[in-house]
Amino acid sequence: MCHLPTPKKMASPRTFTFLCGLLAANLVGATLSPPAVLSLGPEVIKQRLTQKLKDHDAINTLWQLPLFSAMKKELARDVFSSLVKSILKQIIWLKVTSANILQLQVQPLNDGRELMVNVPLDMVAGFNMPLVKTTVELRMEVEAQAIIHVETDERDHAHLVLSDCSNTRGRLRITLLHKLSFLLNSLADKVISLLVAALPKLVKSELCPVIKAAFEDMRADLVNMTKVPVSLNSDHLEFDFMSPAIQHNVVHLILGAKLVDSEGKVTKLFNDSVDSLNLPSLYHTHFSLTMRKDVVNAVVAAFLPPEEFMVLLDYVLPETARYLKSSIKVISEKAANQLRPTQIVKILTQETPELLVDQGNAKVAQLIILEVFATNEAYRPLFTLGIEATSEAQFYTRGDLLMINFNKISSDRIHLMNSAIGLFNPELLKDITTKILASVLLPNENGKLRSGISVSMVKALGFEAASWSLIEDAFVVTPASS
Repeated sequence: MCHLPTPKKMASPRTFTFLCGLLAANLVGATLSPPAVLSLGPEVIKQRLTQKLKDHDAINTLWQLPLFSAMKKELARDVFSSLVKSILKQIIWLKVTSANILQLQVQPLNDGRELMVNVPLDMVAGFNMPLVKTTVELRMEVEAQAIIHVETDERDHAHLVLSDCSNTRGRLRITLLHKLSFLLNSLADKVISLLVAALPKLVKSELCPVIKAAFEDMRADLVNMTKVPVSLNSDHLEFDFMSPAIQHNVVHLILGAKLVDSEGKVTKLFNDSVDSLNLPSLYHTHFSLTMRKDVVNAVVAAFLPPEEFMVLLDYVLPETARYLKSSIKVISEKAANQLRPTQIVKILTQETPELLVDQGNAKVAQLIILEVFATNEAYRPLFTLGIEATSEAQFYTRGDLLMINFNKISSDRIHLMNSAIGLFNPELLKDITTKILASVLLPNENGKLRSGISVSMVKALGFEAASWSLIEDAFVVTPASS
């Protein structure tokens, strides 16, 4: 489970939740697990839709509501209102004088398969007559309501759709702001009765198209945000939007994933897996990005492909070189005496590191070949060791960068693969091999991981900082303490 505090304003930098791991549960009716899922809580939907309504100048739409003409249409349907008609002819103008969109509400509907969006409106309208100097002001409280659901088109593509936008009649209230003369109060009551009938139709015809356009923009922005490549040195991790799902009050954007090299060639494509992917409830957070374990492993592999490198141990780590010599001397004094100042240690990493999760701890397993050459001119190593090593995997964040660091490597199993100094128990070299790997391999790998992994959707959603934690079999980024 991931947690986030509610930000006061979405526009200000905050925190985000990033969850990756091999989890166990089914995704909203799915039989296979997708490579990644971006889950958006109601706060994100609400705040982004609010911003899009501002971008579409919804307030101006309210200011321009044709109240007078709509009221006349309602009046035309009443054949017994000749007196009211004659009075209303004296009205010089009737229009909205102030308008506000209050805090939107997003709630689950239809057993959690749909979302209800309520858009409360608070307006003041005024009208005036030639013989009355006072402007009569009316308070209008009304609420637009729409449904967000998943709809499949004729090509069997699923989309988030906003539909059934209308006025919530239970939230319609029009009152006189200030009590005036008996005549004006009576006239105001007639105007109110006509606006009560006209306003819901205006909301549907004038405001609902703006709400729908704002939603379409929000949906496009969210989908485009998921497609921004995640840089991994020369490679990129790219997500492809596949389909949406709604579960309770959370919108899930189901994503495909692929690795792409610097030339734009897809080097690895992640397909659906039979391993299910558990999604966070988001009761205490705004959004999460969930990635399968194989995707996370591929990210690490992009930074740390198999490699081979050599170290002049006596020049770089003289103390370690002396320790190596004394360790070999226990096995063969003759072999130890062959070591010269130009002795070389060659390290070859086999395949790529594999992330392991066990009882709340993260480790990385590696297969390593280590060879020791007596001099830089030697063609044949004194011996070749196969090492099964593990390290602690530390995850943390720096701003919106996801950081990985390996600590405390251990040589769990050592195999003698080849020897020019006779057979010996490779466990005799366990301490020195561990020391060499800690002094040579780990700094090399951590140097390549130091740039971190930038996740652009974090800032795109209005958040800034986070910290990693590990819960059971999942990697979790939770809010950084402010």
